[in-house]
Amino acid sequence: MRRHCIITVILLLFITTTRAQEPNTDLYLQTSEINDLMINYAADKGNVSRFYSSSDAPGWGRMRNSNDYNTPERRRRLLQLIEAYLKKMQQVDFDKMNVNGKVDCLLFKRNLDNEKYDLLAEQKDYEKIAAYFPFSDRIYNLEKPRRRGAAVDGEAVAKELNSIKQEIIKSYEALKKSDSIDVKYANYASETAKALQAALKNVYSFYNGYDPMFTWWVPATYQKVDSILGKYATALRSRAVIKSTQKDDGSGIIGNPIGREEIIRQLQYEYIPYTPEELVDIANKEFAWCDAELLKASKEMGFGNDWKAAQEKVKNSYVAPGKQPEAMFDLYKQSVGFLKEHDLITIPELSEETWRMLMMSPERQLVNPFFLGGEALIISYPTNTMDYDEKMMSMRGNNPHFSRATVHHELIAGHHLQGYMSNRYKTYRNFDTPFWVEGNALYWELLLWDMKFPRSAEDRIGMLFWRMHRCARIIFSLNYHLGKWTPQQCIDFLVDRVGHERANAEGEVRRSFVGGYSPLYQIAYMIGGLQQMALKRELVDTKKMTIRQFNDALLHENSMPIEMLRAIIINQSLKRDFKTQWRFYK
Repeated sequence: MRRHCIITVILLLFITTTRAQEPNTDLYLQTSEINDLMINYAADKGNVSRFYSSSDAPGWGRMRNSNDYNTPERRRRLLQLIEAYLKKMQQVDFDKMNVNGKVDCLLFKRNLDNEKYDLLAEQKDYEKIAAYFPFSDRIYNLEKPRRRGAAVDGEAVAKELNSIKQEIIKSYEALKKSDSIDVKYANYASETAKALQAALKNVYSFYNGYDPMFTWWVPATYQKVDSILGKYATALRSRAVIKSTQKDDGSGIIGNPIGREEIIRQLQYEYIPYTPEELVDIANKEFAWCDAELLKASKEMGFGNDWKAAQEKVKNSYVAPGKQPEAMFDLYKQSVGFLKEHDLITIPELSEETWRMLMMSPERQLVNPFFLGGEALIISYPTNTMDYDEKMMSMRGNNPHFSRATVHHELIAGHHLQGYMSNRYKTYRNFDTPFWVEGNALYWELLLWDMKFPRSAEDRIGMLFWRMHRCARIIFSLNYHLGKWTPQQCIDFLVDRVGHERANAEGEVRRSFVGGYSPLYQIAYMIGGLQQMALKRELVDTKKMTIRQFNDALLHENSMPIEMLRAIIINQSLKRDFKTQWRFYK
């Protein structure tokens, strides 16, 4: 009996120890110890942003719209709010938290620190243009009483506006005689002038027609101030001059290379413990694998080592005008059928029911030559307004074999399913990162390749096109931001090494550098995908999780840096001073 008890105790100790090392897939369903703190901050930030706004659009859910602007007043108030929450973060008992809470704590503080960094950088930029706006405080002081609906003296407002008008005219005349302005600051100054216009419009719209004396005194003077401010905004932008490093190289694309130091800072923010040069080396190694696979497919098609000839045949497999939506729907059914057949992930019925198709405009195709996805699959394909060359490039670049790798990237189990799950699980997490969003969609491309989803050599060439494209994105975008490549060199690289149609390559580079994407966005596809494949090898290939458990876990934690996602799944021990350290690439 005693021997039996001893054996039982030993078995229990073994089970307990083993479980402590197993991946943790059921820690918290929807919350963590600092859930409330994070939700309160998001709500407080929303209140501050709306109250100290230059664009008076109402609504509880609105944060900032495209016409909104951080005034000096709002910037100061946001910095105060961040400092208050950083103090609250110091008071939390980190060591007693569950791994979910620890991850939330690390990432929430990271977000606060980064928002503070951005606001202070914005303040430095503002200080460089403040001399163009000696009248700005007077305009903002006119706007403040409006927030509480205070009664105003219409004659006094008109008198102040008239005086402000004279000061704007004086600044306008001085601008004509001044030196040109760096394009970054010229654009910022122009937006500042427009924000001042918006602030005055808030005042005018509130009182005009309601306050009889305001309505009698102010309109004519206000219209003149508004007009001269608009002209001043245009004049500021027209004084822009491009730095020598940003001159048009013939591509018509003028971006803003951020430099090595800033690249490294942003990589640290994303928990990527690699230098830009190491990431380019990784991309080149992955590219070499693609080259070898491309030659295999080319030989199988009868083209020997002439992979461009094989790719040319694949490009010419485009469907007839009007048939692209039907072809994409067929690819969707094939990919979802494959996911279900191999039990790769849980697919809620409503997620299948509620995606839809849209057509991309010709104008938007200049920036997005290939289709986009999410809840809507937005198809790039020729319209009647395009000329012959434009039609052919669009059709060839969106042929069914190329699209085989991107339908599941955009819909299920890619962006559509991501969005569906992110709206339902741990929605308080505002840690959005392309290394999860784009990386996870790319992970599915890598996984399905390994599982023999491509049915033919043509399919493999189509999927390899996109895989090479993602390798190329790392190489050209980092070299550009390091100041080594020009936009034209990036375009030529996509044409020569990946096989892009030139117009599509131009659209891709334009999208990368002037499309509103963050500098690291383009590297996030392949790097995020490689991170998630490394995590799969660590957990699924070693039988610690099934493939379905793993893929479900990736989507149930919401968007975050992949190293932190790994920490949750493996129940990693974390300290408050944790720094990125996961060298995922082997």
